[in-house]
Amino acid sequence: MSMEDYRKALKQGQKTFRACVARGQHPYPQVLDDILENANIERAEPLGVVDVPMELIVGTKTAGRKRAFARDFMPLLPEKSEFAVKWVTLCRAQVQEGIRDPIVAYEFLNRFYVQEGNKRVSVLKYFGAASIPATVTRLVPRPTDTLENRMYYEFMGFYAAAGINYLEFSRPGSYARLLAALGKKPGQKWTVEERQYFASLYIPFRRVFQALGGEKLALTAGDALLAFLNVYPYREALAMSGDQLRDRLERMWPEVAVLAEPDGIELSLSAPAVQPQPLLARLLPAGRGPLRCAFLYERTPTESAWTYGHEFGRSQVQQTLAGRVETKAYFDVKVGENDDAMLEQAIAEGCSVVFTTTPKLMGAALRAAVAHPTVQVFNCSLNMKHPQVRTYYGRIYEAKFILGAIAGALCDDGKVGYLASYPIYGMTAGVNAFALGVQMTNPRARVYLEWTSSQGPDAEERFAGEGVRLVCGQDARAPGEARPAGLYRYQDEQHVQLAAPFWHWGAFYEMILQRLLAGGLKDAEPERGPHAFNYWWGMSSGVIDVLLSRKLPLGPRQLARLLRSDICCGVYDPFTGPLLAQGGRAVLPREGARLTPEQILRMDWLCDNVVGHIPAFEELIDAAKPLVRLQGVLPGEGQA
Repeated sequence: MSMEDYRKALKQGQKTFRACVARGQHPYPQVLDDILENANIERAEPLGVVDVPMELIVGTKTAGRKRAFARDFMPLLPEKSEFAVKWVTLCRAQVQEGIRDPIVAYEFLNRFYVQEGNKRVSVLKYFGAASIPATVTRLVPRPTDTLENRMYYEFMGFYAAAGINYLEFSRPGSYARLLAALGKKPGQKWTVEERQYFASLYIPFRRVFQALGGEKLALTAGDALLAFLNVYPYREALAMSGDQLRDRLERMWPEVAVLAEPDGIELSLSAPAVQPQPLLARLLPAGRGPLRCAFLYERTPTESAWTYGHEFGRSQVQQTLAGRVETKAYFDVKVGENDDAMLEQAIAEGCSVVFTTTPKLMGAALRAAVAHPTVQVFNCSLNMKHPQVRTYYGRIYEAKFILGAIAGALCDDGKVGYLASYPIYGMTAGVNAFALGVQMTNPRARVYLEWTSSQGPDAEERFAGEGVRLVCGQDARAPGEARPAGLYRYQDEQHVQLAAPFWHWGAFYEMILQRLLAGGLKDAEPERGPHAFNYWWGMSSGVIDVLLSRKLPLGPRQLARLLRSDICCGVYDPFTGPLLAQGGRAVLPREGARLTPEQILRMDWLCDNVVGHIPAFEELIDAAKPLVRLQGVLPGEGQA
């Protein structure tokens, strides 16, 4: 029987060998010694006896035995050889009592190379074993800026706490996001029970992922699992059967498939024209009532200027589209508490369009979109790769550029303050656009940057310490709030308002709903593979504007109007080269060249006239971390 097994394994090895040659691949197992000739090894770490996944064993330590095996470790030597006899003996041992002796292996970049025990690996791979015990030495490469190296260092940090080596991701930051999804802190040690629970989810999930065609996508099962946990909380996923996992994953498959698309986010940069309906059709809808829309807010309008702005936009839509659209507001929607229930309530009450007005509600929005595919769900956020939820935001950096130009013109001491909130997508573009506006009208002025989400003293105190009296603060204020908004000067112990950006949410909501009433959203958008759709409209669409105070002098007022006109017409773009980052690095050296929308969106650098930095995650206050983990710009994303 065992010799018959060897013949089958030999046949498989020969098949693999021929297939590799035909594809131009190396037909034998990889040799670690050859790989290390071009590697910079910092240190060797003994890991002890480790349970090694068979799929991660890809080669041998030395070249001595490599020609005895095909790439998949199936044998290549003839069945009358001494090698075949030893292989058959191990085969019998595996059938009778199981192979228990650990092999000796080296780990490099989470791939394993056998020093002793190649035939044991071959036999266990033949029988389809999931893993094998091994005495492992890890070879740690020196840190570099390559994606592979960065991902490996993230993996090592995860492995040190979790003791799991079978989980891999292809995108930086994924291990941290997984820990957040599991409710664990970075560095927190996993118990044996926690590892078992996780394996009980990951192993069947991976099986379903592969059965649905996941192996054909350029991503890992870990990437797919993280997307799955964005929709279904960990404890809920743990309780799912194999059939339930398959059903849920099939329903949200676009969320997985889009991860393999390098340009999986499609930006809509201007509002398309809406084809007017005939008068009779508008007056007499064909047998259907008004379109019912829900608006979900984390806070109330009296507590939050952000909520107030969206709610003001909702009330405008209710008036301008009266009789054709009905809207309802849902306040105090708390993430992880009542968000799912509130979305379900809105849908149960007949709302077929749902606007969730903060990126914090993306998880609940996703779950609702997957559960109710006929409902159109929106989330107010940027750069979110979710095909089943449309996202929207405004190009606020255009208004910030104009405010910067005004500030530079009014600055008489060379100091201007800028108060930012969270280091997330779009925020850095606002900082830099403001700084470029200042630079346009006052090349010697410096912009002092502070963050409300950073630990430490109050931003006003920090500005006072620097002698900064002209400040661009937060965009708006709620009714009754005393704090200033937009650009203001601190003068005679009072805040003198000069100008402010304006989010015209009513214009955005009206244009989107007009398109839905006219027949839907897909008809005006190109058909392509899985992709997320993000509306990122600016001043030309009427979604963003600048409000000017009567106290603003005539010269800066005229300048602001001229810049607004040029931006709306596309004559001028704030991010036109040459552009220099802090330290004098040329981000865009060529005069007249422009950054792409994607480069603007993912900016992770600051202009050379900015004094300050983008806070690291550990510098943030606890309340800011969930949003930054969800929407924060990763280092290297915004390099031009």
